[in-house]
Amino acid sequence: MKKILINLSIIFAISILLGFLFLKVYLPLYTNHGETVSVPDLTGYTFDEGVELLDRAGLQYEVSLDSGFNTDQKPMAVLKQIPAASTQVKSDRKIYLTLNARNAPMLKMPNLVNTPLKNVQEILTNMGLERGDIVYVPDIGTNVVLEQRYRGVKVPEGFEIPKGARIDLMVGDGLGNQVLSVPDLVGMEEIEAEFLILGSGLRVGNKKVMETDSVAPGKVFLQSPAAGMQVNTGELIDLWVAKGNL
Repeated sequence: MKKILINLSIIFAISILLGFLFLKVYLPLYTNHGETVSVPDLTGYTFDEGVELLDRAGLQYEVSLDSGFNTDQKPMAVLKQIPAASTQVKSDRKIYLTLNARNAPMLKMPNLVNTPLKNVQEILTNMGLERGDIVYVPDIGTNVVLEQRYRGVKVPEGFEIPKGARIDLMVGDGLGNQVLSVPDLVGMEEIEAEFLILGSGLRVGNKKVMETDSVAPGKVFLQSPAAGMQVNTGELIDLWVAKGNL
C-alpha cells in the first residue's frame, strides 16, 4: 500500500508539472501569447501608403467591396479600417479597409426652386451636396430660391451632378415690388446683355440660339419682354441669340 501511495504521488506530481509546463511554456509559445502589435491609424493615407504601414507592422489587409466617397480625401484613400487604430492584435492579423472611390457617384439634382433658404441646407446635406454662393436678386420672395446653378450653369431637377458638388443659389431679396423699364438688348453681345439684365434688377430667362441674318453671330436679335416695357424687379427676360448667317 505504501508503494502504491508513493507511485500515485509521483504520478500526481508529474501531472501537475506537465500541466504547468503546458499552460505556462508550450501554450504561450504556440499562440505567441503576449506578442501583440498596435494597429496603425491609416485614415487619410492612400492605399499604397496604408499597405506599406501594415507591412511594417506585420499585418495583412483586405479591401472591402463597398467603397465610400469623401470630397476632402484623395481617390483611393483609406476612409475606414477594422479593427480601429491603436487596437492591440496578434501579428499577421488581417485589417479590413474601406477606400475612397476614384470617381464621385452621380446624383440627381433636387428641386430647390421656391424653397425657403432656411430649408435648403438640410436638403443639400441629406443629398451629399454642398451649398455654394448665395446671390441675392430683386424679387418679391424674401430668402426664397429662384434658381439653382452648378458651375455657373442653371440646372433643372433631375440633372445628374457628382456627389459633393457645390450648388450656387439665386435668392430673392424681397424687393421685387419696384417697377423697372426693360432695357434694349437687341444687337448686344450675349454676355453684355446678361450683365445689363442683372445690373438692371432683372433676371436672365430662357436663351435660344437660332440662325438669323439680322445681327452678327453671338448677338441678341430678339427679346421678351420687349424694350421699354414696365416690369417688376426680378422679372425674367428671355433672349434669342444669333447662331450664324443664313
